[in-house]
Amino acid sequence: MEYAYYPGCSLQATARSYDESLRKVFSLLDLRLHEIPDWNCCGATMYMSVDQVLASCLSARTLALAERLGLDIVAPCSSCFTILNKTRTLLEVNEELARCVAEALEPSDLRTTGASRVRHPLEVLINDVGIEAIAARRRRDLAGTRVAPYYGCQIVRQEEPFDDRQHPTTMDRLFEALGASSVPFPMKVRCCGGMLMTTAPEVGERLAGEILAAARAEASACIVTTCPLCQINLEAYQKRVAPGAPPVPVLFFTQLLGLALGAEPSELGLHRQIVPFALAEEHATLHL
Repeated sequence: MEYAYYPGCSLQATARSYDESLRKVFSLLDLRLHEIPDWNCCGATMYMSVDQVLASCLSARTLALAERLGLDIVAPCSSCFTILNKTRTLLEVNEELARCVAEALEPSDLRTTGASRVRHPLEVLINDVGIEAIAARRRRDLAGTRVAPYYGCQIVRQEEPFDDRQHPTTMDRLFEALGASSVPFPMKVRCCGGMLMTTAPEVGERLAGEILAAARAEASACIVTTCPLCQINLEAYQKRVAPGAPPVPVLFFTQLLGLALGAEPSELGLHRQIVPFALAEEHATLHL
């Protein structure tokens, strides 16, 4: 199976470990990623409220480049995934916007018809590979690892969601199939604070603190997430939001999945963590 890969800006910088671990996991599962040539920023979530036409042109250019490859798009960043999907939908229902975007793309000989679906890697793994097939590739047992699956507020709230909007279970079921325990986690779709961490820090820190407190209350070995902004908000601000509290590792779901599939920690960017994470010693050895 092959996909057009749209890493987005975050995965080239603060979320580099997400890019590394995603590429490794897909390789181990025989999934091929073709990075979209000359991709550009999706415009980010807030840009669409400032200038919808210009923001749509940015995203539409990436959609058009993917269509040239004739492949569905894998977009790991929750914001990129949301914006690309929103643009694709808007171009289908808003004729005037579609006309403006087509005019902007024409000088580059680009056009988008909506042929390439925008997909999240979690959904690809669940629906194209399957949990049983992934579990059959397991090389490390995650038994005894208590995982708090955190989906954030974007990926399950698409027009055509791939999981329940209020009670998603895809990550829960995936990691349970790999031997881990998914803890009861009612905060799994609560906002992490988003950009409020910089614009209204007292609000953002409270939101992040509540999520971290819920994970500690369940003695979670780690929080696993699908979003670069969620990951950095929950990991980087822990000393500020809960001074003196035990730190909680916050991983991208592909990092923990990569460990289960037999990848080395360095291949998954685990050395980049602010809060270190390692499997319990009895589960760290490969089982071939």
